[in-house]
Amino acid sequence: MALSEQFDERPDKRPGRRRRAPAAKKRRTQAERTQGTRTRILDAAVEVLRKKGYAHFRTADVAKAAGVSRGAQLHHFATKEKLVYATMEHVFTNVLETSRSRARSLRKGDDPLEKVIADGRDFFFSTPFFISLDIATSINSKAFRQKLMGMVRKARLPAEQAWLEALMASGMSEKTADDVLWLTLGLVRGLAIRMLWQDEPERFDRLLKLWRGIVEGYVKESARSSHSSPRIPLPC
Repeated sequence: MALSEQFDERPDKRPGRRRRAPAAKKRRTQAERTQGTRTRILDAAVEVLRKKGYAHFRTADVAKAAGVSRGAQLHHFATKEKLVYATMEHVFTNVLETSRSRARSLRKGDDPLEKVIADGRDFFFSTPFFISLDIATSINSKAFRQKLMGMVRKARLPAEQAWLEALMASGMSEKTADDVLWLTLGLVRGLAIRMLWQDEPERFDRLLKLWRGIVEGYVKESARSSHSSPRIPLPC
């Protein structure tokens, strides 16, 4: 039997029955198309920065990677500076939302410090962090550097505030939580930078576990001093 005859015998081809028309694909609005193009350009810029670094960053390479014309790229971002700023704003906004979500999703029985360390590793060992580090040390314009770092602070400090509140909710005093957060993120950030010339994940894991024990002692001592007893379970 021919393929066309097989289809003719399907129920929707029987006499008296109408074949259902395929649903029309919803067309995107102009705003959606514009946002889609913008996002493609920003994602492509992240990849170009990751592969070539700020010193060799060219907007023409971004347009090619995004699959858009040079004119389209310039329409959205008229200068290299504007494209770099928008790119960093794009990635740090995503990082902020991820960190906030993690901090706010903690449940009773969770170990907040372990979560802080994990989130810190995800951020400081990530492409956005290393790109921002490269840009900050490569930019010649002091004004642009200050503008860019100001945006990074606005995106990062609310995430750290969310973790501070999570540590306090676990029973730590504000001072103890603030000390623990600063020292923990400082350690993770230092290990991330160390990775640039000495990448030893097993050593990093061991040192962070050691730090976890040190913090446990500090939290218990702080609790005794303030006549409280927050409990932070050590990992098994």
